[in-house]
Amino acid sequence: MTRPLSVAVAGLGTVGGGVLQVLRDNADIVAARAGRPIAVTAVSARDRTRERAVSIAGLRWYDDPVALASDPGVDVVVELIGGSDGPARALAEATIAAGKPLVTANKALLAVRGAELAAMAEERNVPLAFEAAVAGGIPAIKAIREGLAANRISKVAGILNGTCNYILTQMRERGREFSEVLADAQKLGYAEADPTFDIDGIDAAHKLSILAALAFGRPVAFDDVYIEGIRGVSALDIGFANELGYRIKLLGIARQIEAGIETRVHPCMVPVSAPIARVDGVFNAVVAEGDFVGRVMLEGRGAGAGPTASAVVADLIDLARGRHTPVWGAAAAALSGVPSVPMSAHVGPYYLRLMVVDRPGVIADVTAVLRDHGISLESMLQRGRSPGEAVPVVLVTHETRESDMRSALERIGALNTVMEPPSLIRIEAG
Repeated sequence: MTRPLSVAVAGLGTVGGGVLQVLRDNADIVAARAGRPIAVTAVSARDRTRERAVSIAGLRWYDDPVALASDPGVDVVVELIGGSDGPARALAEATIAAGKPLVTANKALLAVRGAELAAMAEERNVPLAFEAAVAGGIPAIKAIREGLAANRISKVAGILNGTCNYILTQMRERGREFSEVLADAQKLGYAEADPTFDIDGIDAAHKLSILAALAFGRPVAFDDVYIEGIRGVSALDIGFANELGYRIKLLGIARQIEAGIETRVHPCMVPVSAPIARVDGVFNAVVAEGDFVGRVMLEGRGAGAGPTASAVVADLIDLARGRHTPVWGAAAAALSGVPSVPMSAHVGPYYLRLMVVDRPGVIADVTAVLRDHGISLESMLQRGRSPGEAVPVVLVTHETRESDMRSALERIGALNTVMEPPSLIRIEAG
């Protein structure tokens, strides 16, 4: 009988427990697909005494996760600690230095430290696998790095954070404000007690930087991603979006243009007819566009014990079979040096909502500012009259350069008839 692949797991939270569960419950399927059994033999976590849904009896325990890398009985280390530094980084570096394959679900680690870890892995010819780091159970990494390997990819985009998608879905379906829905999401466990990484777009940006590196064959560049979260999206904006035939989604978008690669995370209005507009709740979606395959869309659960553990075990099966792909799809020497394009150079249509005093001449003042910056309007919405009171006015522009829109907004926001900061949402085809 072929010797089992011996696995160490660092981090026994939701995903770590899920990995143990999948390997035990589906041991026969996993062994058949891997060509040999896969067994967890050693673990590490912060609290040994904590009650867990899955038993760790009989497994070697390490208080220090870095010690897993030097355990002679361990073939592969799975890092599920989280964070771009601290124990997660130390374990990743120690595992690769020891010549052992590393499997991780840690998008922050890969987004921030991925370039140096990939260099270490290539130098030592050590596999570094991370299917679970992006979109949970959706096989987005394999699809882009392997399934679409014959294509020049022009764009990769998606709904990459289930918490934000859930909040925006609830706001639309129930007509509630952001703060109310966030509080509910926290009670239901869809949002963390400190939701900053999710709602401010940082989590989605980590994932997008990984997808962009794979799609465009260049080193990961998290610092170049433009990031804007969903705190500023109001129920009023969602209502106007519906009226205009759009839905608001937090999207991560990486696109190759003539000047280079633009990578951005921000709320977008997408047409209700676009497939991605219909991805609701905690679900994620990833869309890729290739020159020969056209558009491909994958949808599924982007987080949780089952989906994420499924992706971790898929990587373990690859390793058991001896399948090994370069971290970013090609050797370091073959990676592209194509530059990043700043957000100021982005060109597209915009939704702009203003709260203005209802009196003659206000719209003329606003449109004069837009005219001065070369911004033309496609449509305008103004509902009702309330002389002397603040009323919403919605403007939809034709394609405009971001830098021009920002300059115009500065002037519009300074008008004494504009009662609150303008709301700006970019419009995407989907």
